[in-house]
Amino acid sequence: MPTEVSTTVRSPLQETAATTCTQYWNDSCSIEELSYAIANGAVGATSNPTIVLAVLKKELAAWRDRIGQIIRDNPTWSEVEVSWKVIEEMAVKAAALLMPVFEREQGRCGRLSLQTNPTFYRNSEAILKQGLHFDGLAPNIQVKIPATRAGIAAVEEATYRGLNINATVCFTVPQSIAVAEAVERGLNRRAAEGHSTENMSPVCTIMIGRLDDWIKVVAHKEGVIITPGHMDWAGVAAIKRAYQIFQHRGYRARLLAAAYRHHMHWSELIGGDLSMTIPYNWQVLFNHSDVEVKERMQNPVDPQIVAELLRKFPEFRRAYEPDGMTMKEFDAYGATVRTLRTFIGSYAELLAFIRDFMLPDPDKK
Repeated sequence: MPTEVSTTVRSPLQETAATTCTQYWNDSCSIEELSYAIANGAVGATSNPTIVLAVLKKELAAWRDRIGQIIRDNPTWSEVEVSWKVIEEMAVKAAALLMPVFEREQGRCGRLSLQTNPTFYRNSEAILKQGLHFDGLAPNIQVKIPATRAGIAAVEEATYRGLNINATVCFTVPQSIAVAEAVERGLNRRAAEGHSTENMSPVCTIMIGRLDDWIKVVAHKEGVIITPGHMDWAGVAAIKRAYQIFQHRGYRARLLAAAYRHHMHWSELIGGDLSMTIPYNWQVLFNHSDVEVKERMQNPVDPQIVAELLRKFPEFRRAYEPDGMTMKEFDAYGATVRTLRTFIGSYAELLAFIRDFMLPDPDKK
């Protein structure tokens, strides 16, 4: 009898995860989407109020009864408390789905990143208090903290307290360095007091697509003409620059790419010892593409592209150069402001969504 030949073909994302040191996460806590991602090699996931709102709109049938039960069981709670209960329960469900990965990898991955209240971006103490609460929800929770001035201070203290952090609202090389340095201080403080850091896996996100977005906004506002396609390299150039610095300096925080806009946000990072948090729709597109899975992280961005971006956009220079911004300037950087406004706006929309369960509009009945 002829030998049976396996016809199983790995998807491009499975190939990325299986043949390189590059990890990928699901950029959502949706159980349906996370299940697809894990099947294709994902080893983590993320959540925030924006994502939770999207999941509720898409999968309301799975949550409608539970939201009603939370409201009935807690008659003194406001829409804020109910909303955070929903956010936390959604995170715990996703974390449970990732537990086999967490256990298999002995805590090195398999975590659910849960974002602190975006309105706390100026308040280190509030960020830390909520982060400590999140840490107790499940063994594999990672706490998302903004890379604002107050957030950097919270990163150090949270790391010192033993929390696994994921810095978010981060778009630039100087922000990522500030996060990495804060993580190092926190880890060193723990070690100096005899506390273990063995199972800690701190992460620093760079939202590369949102840096692209900001450069394009600047080009439109200022009437800048640039070679077509070059602005799509801004985020890739920034994370490759940060990656070189992290590798050279031996930072223990792991870089993570987020905010996907095109395939280079995946394909150009393949082979890097970093993570990628990819939205479900982009995962499907990548898995049905003919983009070759090969290591490109080591390939520098064309120097002519970088030179043109640096020459025409001071905002890119601020993002790309290690000393492009001081920590005092992080909160006012355009991409930071745009993203905080989006996150806070989505949070307000989530509260309004839950409010409709608590106070249904009588005019619509």
